[in-house]
Amino acid sequence: MAKKRQVVHVPGVPRHKNPIPNAVKLGNMIFSSSIAGYDPKTGEVPKDPAVQVANAFANVRLTMEAAGGTTDDIGRILFYVHDMSTRDLLNKEWLRMFPDEDNRPVRKVLVSEIPKDLVVQIEVTAVA
Repeated sequence: MAKKRQVVHVPGVPRHKNPIPNAVKLGNMIFSSSIAGYDPKTGEVPKDPAVQVANAFANVRLTMEAAGGTTDDIGRILFYVHDMSTRDLLNKEWLRMFPDEDNRPVRKVLVSEIPKDLVVQIEVTAVA
């Protein structure tokens, strides 16, 4: 019997420290685990919050491509932040990734206990 769930490894995005994949594809659905602002070239977390958020969005794009989709396939994005002061940075990159107000996924920003060195963690649900 073939596996229903296809594990997606994202080139250039560090694998999680915990035993979970970067993303999975189940049929035509794509589910990410947390996507952060790691620099895809070095694997390091930049200190500059704006650079970190830009990297996180770039890593969303890399994740979608590795899963065989595009950002146009995203239906919902969840953002986990330390506090709501990050919203301006998120909005800047959001508008860059989704400039058409009639073609955007839904989103939710949640205050959460994420690792201290991260500004944001992103979770994506998509239909490819």
